[in-house]
Amino acid sequence: MANSQYEKFLQESTTADPASDRALGRSRLYGLYTSWCFLNQAAPQPEVAFWAAMKKKQIHPKGSGLRMKGPAAADYILASYPGLV
Repeated sequence: MANSQYEKFLQESTTADPASDRALGRSRLYGLYTSWCFLNQAAPQPEVAFWAAMKKKQIHPKGSGLRMKGPAAADYILASYPGLV
């Protein structure tokens, strides 16, 4: 996946919230990414490639400072908690 597509994912699906203690961790951020890929009909890259790209953007799995937003957030939440439907 081209770097610009990672940027598009971050713009469309995340928002900065550095003070939050509920920032996205490793599995949730990658899960959000896979939901975004599904909605955009893009093949998700392996987790290792995803984190390498996030590292270049200074986003770390233990302290991303990001929260979910947008359609990918809704897809991720519904996929993660099917009892909500």
